[in-house]
Amino acid sequence: MTIYPPHLQIIDPRFRELVHGMSQLERIATGFTWTEGPVWFGDHGCLLFSDIPSERLMRWSEHDGVSVFRRATKFNNGNSRDLHGRLIGCRHGTRDVVRTEADGSLTVLTAEFEGKRLNSPNDLVMASDGALWFTDPTYGIISNFEGWRAVPEQATRNVYRLGPDGQMQAMIRDFIQPNGLAFSPDEKRLYVAESSKSHDLSVPPVIRMFDVEPGAVHDRGIFCTLDNGFPDGLRVDIAGNVWTSAGDGVHCFAPDGTLLGKILVPEQVANLCFGGADGHRLFITATTSVYSIFVDTVGAEHWTRRSRDPGAVCAA
Repeated sequence: MTIYPPHLQIIDPRFRELVHGMSQLERIATGFTWTEGPVWFGDHGCLLFSDIPSERLMRWSEHDGVSVFRRATKFNNGNSRDLHGRLIGCRHGTRDVVRTEADGSLTVLTAEFEGKRLNSPNDLVMASDGALWFTDPTYGIISNFEGWRAVPEQATRNVYRLGPDGQMQAMIRDFIQPNGLAFSPDEKRLYVAESSKSHDLSVPPVIRMFDVEPGAVHDRGIFCTLDNGFPDGLRVDIAGNVWTSAGDGVHCFAPDGTLLGKILVPEQVANLCFGGADGHRLFITATTSVYSIFVDTVGAEHWTRRSRDPGAVCAA
């Protein structure tokens, strides 16, 4: 019988198939203010992540350790990659979504909706059809800690879809503070975190789920409720399990919403992503540090898609 270390909490036996009793939680980088937005670049063997209040994008690799990838990031938060392997990110300060081009220049993909400025784009994911989905809470404008204080121009805090044709739709309008989001492996379901408990304890810490159809989403209700903290960033693995940040670490839920287990982390977790040489490594951004742990699954995200333009990815 495998004896699991204290940082792995087995709640449902199915979790034993996703983690290994020998897997250690490793702190691979520390000394930051508030880490967020991890994204893996397999073609360069490196992780990028945001240190939001310090306005830095950081780079980590097994070979080179930690370095600054970009400064003066305008409070960049969530990050992802497009279908060509290019970095795309959400900036609180300029309240926009940007793409990094092959020459290092930035292209603003969107900064307004219906003639009004966005709140503060937070997290994003690109679907296989090239549509960019992102959340737009007000975290970047309610203080000067991770953005610049401002009055919101949008009446609601939405989940948007920016199509390949440049047309933008507000797909979901009834969140208090939408945050992390991820698709199921077949992209027929969208999971979105409600993180408003960070500022309002009366709001339940839930992840909601939606069926996705061309041009529309259908609310399927609450997928799960966290028993510690609130959900922020989240990812889905190839089996459809949902891995989410929480107050005590990372929680893993089965596709039916059952809590399978937890990876306990000594700092509050903001976000996570799958990566590593073969995809079996979970990277965790948690307050002042970044952690990693090897797992027995891989992410259902396009880290596996090789870049079609080697110049468009994460150079040192």
